[in-house]
Amino acid sequence: MPRRLENDRWLFGVTLALCLLGSVMIYSASAVTADQQYGRSYIFLLRQAAWLLLGLLGMFALMRTDYRRLREPAVVYPTIFLVLLMLVGAFFLDKSHATHRWIKFGPVNIQPSELAKLAVVLYLAWFLDLKRRGASSMEFRKEDFLHTILPAAGPILVCVVLILLQPDLGTSIDIVLVTAAILFVAGLSWKWLVTGAAAALPILYLLITHVTYRQARLMAFLDPGSDPQGSGFQLLQSLIAVGSGGFTGVGLMESKQKLFYLPEAHTDFIYAVICEELGFLGAVIVIALFVVYGWRGLRAAFGAPDGFGRLLAFGITAMVLCQALINFAVVLGMVPTKGIPLPFVSYGGSSLLVMLLATGVLLNISQQVREPVW
Repeated sequence: MPRRLENDRWLFGVTLALCLLGSVMIYSASAVTADQQYGRSYIFLLRQAAWLLLGLLGMFALMRTDYRRLREPAVVYPTIFLVLLMLVGAFFLDKSHATHRWIKFGPVNIQPSELAKLAVVLYLAWFLDLKRRGASSMEFRKEDFLHTILPAAGPILVCVVLILLQPDLGTSIDIVLVTAAILFVAGLSWKWLVTGAAAALPILYLLITHVTYRQARLMAFLDPGSDPQGSGFQLLQSLIAVGSGGFTGVGLMESKQKLFYLPEAHTDFIYAVICEELGFLGAVIVIALFVVYGWRGLRAAFGAPDGFGRLLAFGITAMVLCQALINFAVVLGMVPTKGIPLPFVSYGGSSLLVMLLATGVLLNISQQVREPVW
């Protein structure tokens, strides 16, 4: 008899828990702002709920779709083409917040760079598995620059450059880190990764020092007190929120920093509101949920029955955890401020949709694990 496929209840549960927590905290962090701007305190919650419903439908559909179907060229090529088309198309539309990061379809805003994250993971898993399956062990040279490394990294670099031009340095760095992690797991020597990092550092230096607002963010990170009402304001307000929570927090809906002190309280800095309202305990619970997500994601990767599933599961897990770690680090003042949302929790339809779709794929891979792993 064929083995009965079962979903990973731990992975499914922590995903729903993060989404539910995010919905509650989005309402808490945005109610006053929404009431002032739109006259309805629940407007951001309703919008997030609509994206959550759409994302859950997509997640359930992908849970029941064999992940091996995603490695078909008829899926990979259109996905990459569509994402590149959207990234380019955004430049021909009106700016939003002085950037070209969104495509508007009536009341709906789509952020192509969020879709690019999942497309990059899919492409790398497909390409690296294709190279491995299409050649014998003697012919397959994972460190062949012209035939493996360049074709693998080329389309990703195009995406990264387009995202940099939006401009969005934070998402570009996020994609590069996930790409490096997948390549390393696929067998790329750390020497190539060090070489790539050495080549990227001068470019990163120029991108920061030759752009005024990025340089100001770096200076604010090093010494936020030097400009407390300017470039250091957001970081200082975030640290105040985190420190005000104490061990158990000031109570749900009782945050003071969200009252027009902390910018982006319901989006990129929602973790600061969590720390303030739910305290150290709430902050640790959020981290623990992501730890469980990472544990189950790696379990699916190590137990996947083929190379494509292994790389795809690892890439999705790395995508979620890398973004979460960057967000935690920004909120806690460990790295310069970047516009990176907290997966499943921050307000933002594109991010939530992509994370839920990716989790649907990961849940399907977890069903295929042949032997108990961890």
